[in-house]
Amino acid sequence: MSENVHPAVALLREQFAGRPFRVSEAVAAGVSRATLHRLRVAGELTTVARGVVQLPDAGMGMSSGLAAVSARVPRATICLNSALAFWDLTDEVPRQVHLAVPRGTHRPSIDQPETRVHTFDAGTFAIERQQAQTDVGEPFWVYAPERSVIDAMRLTRWVGRDTALHALRRYLARPGADPAHLAELARELGGSAQLRPALETLLS
Repeated sequence: MSENVHPAVALLREQFAGRPFRVSEAVAAGVSRATLHRLRVAGELTTVARGVVQLPDAGMGMSSGLAAVSARVPRATICLNSALAFWDLTDEVPRQVHLAVPRGTHRPSIDQPETRVHTFDAGTFAIERQQAQTDVGEPFWVYAPERSVIDAMRLTRWVGRDTALHALRRYLARPGADPAHLAELARELGGSAQLRPALETLLS
């Protein structure tokens, strides 16, 4: 490692491997808030969301944006258009990160990256919720492909009907696609009325 690398930068690289991290995590790892401030002023640390930073050489792709939001709101889940994009079920690149939180819990306001927060039923919030990683190991929570399709179909007012139908069509074209599981999941989530006619048309 170069002798010119600030010791705190070396520590942050070792601890967080290029992923976004919370200021509180950096402090717990042994880097003071004053040092973090100096690194930001020097351009050796960038802010990616309120209270979330990363080293500038880490990059900030679409998945890193998802990880940055998850670092800010660990209980929340990437959903709708953002989940469809992550699972390659749409060709669209969402302008915002779409994030779900359980109804009745705190609804965060996140400006950077631009985030739209949706409230989902608390009783079904955990269904098909799983942890994923970016290509550099950044963890975040996202709904599985099947739930992402069902959510898109039942919430077309947010996603757009064309986008939802395209996601369903692309899912069904994949090896291992399970229409029966989709139908069962739609019953659990209250999306059967929206899914059934589309599924019958595409499978006929």
